[in-house]
Amino acid sequence: MGAGWRRLWQTTAVGGIGLSLYAGLLTVDDVRDRASSERDIAAACDRLVSGAQVMDLQGGMVRAESVDYDEYRLDVRHLPSACTIYKVGDSSKTTDLFRLIVESSDDSEPVNITGDRGSPFVTFDGYDEKDDVTAVADREPEAWPLGDGTLGSYTNFRTMIRAECGPASGKAAPKLLNVTAVARYPAVSAGDRRRLARIARSATQQLTRRIGCRTQLPALPDRMAAVPSKLRTAASATGSCRWASELVKERGQGRLPDRALMIPAREANPVEGCLLAVSPHQVRRIAGGLEGDLHDYAEGALTHSPWWLRTVSYFGAEAESVGYVHAGDDVKLKPGTAGGTEGIWWASSICNGKPALHTLTAAHVYDDVLGHKALSSLFRTYIDDITTRRGCTHVTYPTTQDFRDL
Repeated sequence: MGAGWRRLWQTTAVGGIGLSLYAGLLTVDDVRDRASSERDIAAACDRLVSGAQVMDLQGGMVRAESVDYDEYRLDVRHLPSACTIYKVGDSSKTTDLFRLIVESSDDSEPVNITGDRGSPFVTFDGYDEKDDVTAVADREPEAWPLGDGTLGSYTNFRTMIRAECGPASGKAAPKLLNVTAVARYPAVSAGDRRRLARIARSATQQLTRRIGCRTQLPALPDRMAAVPSKLRTAASATGSCRWASELVKERGQGRLPDRALMIPAREANPVEGCLLAVSPHQVRRIAGGLEGDLHDYAEGALTHSPWWLRTVSYFGAEAESVGYVHAGDDVKLKPGTAGGTEGIWWASSICNGKPALHTLTAAHVYDDVLGHKALSSLFRTYIDDITTRRGCTHVTYPTTQDFRDL
């Protein structure tokens, strides 16, 4: 996925150490350890971040460290690339703290990966009548737009800042850069959400200046509300999932998902997703009409293999770096095309004079439960809704011959 010069925020003597919570309480050794940790963080992240900002996460700390292996150290000359930072406790035990990821549309790997990369839900090994595997998207929730979305997106534990490099940019600048700051610890506070956003935006500014990417990053929004991860009834869905609500009202529940997790639908948002899932009650109801292996698979949908769908549309520069993984290799999707394979569907359009790609991912087995005809109808409903809402033209739908038997 995603070289040196001066540090973003220069730490100097004790007075500039940036530890307001600890001021006056640190020993001389603590001060030295923290300063050393800040330098290590900045070096590991290729001088894109301030070590002081990273060490103020999780309530602040005295010691943190990186690892010398290349895969844990960021190098912007070879993207995608990332750095990983660990917190060091009093007993010298290390725990996950922070990760910065830099991706580029010039990479061989697509910036935007679609397809069944794993369940959005934490799954269960066994079965308990009280378990509800699709109640909360606790593994991969839908990211909310930062402001109107042009700056990027965020969840409760990460912030992604995007930069589109204009035509006046240098030759080393790609069309699109994504810089993501990730908190790698549980229960990320509202304050740390803001810190992650500031770290990611500052890192993006440093990177764009370094490579000659001519862009203007919007300011961070004044407020970053907690991002919901609990799904609601699909029949009452709004925002990016309103189309699913209308579909259920028009055609009845049938075998369609009865739960939804949406994001605000904003016209400027360059990426817009909707997560749909099937509740345990709906699984059992559907199972009554299934035969053979599909009936047997329904039990797995209650534990380790939940049934879900995800639609995501990519606009402008985002649409030019979309793909999926097949047999360990990245396959890029080309704007203007349509097709499908292995639970992945895509279509194309032109929105505001720029390319757009519209995708659907169906969880393994659930695509067979719905069937090709029902999925095709559902996908077309989604495409019609979002292209009409966005005023898109030149819509290309997938046909039977567009599907790849891989």
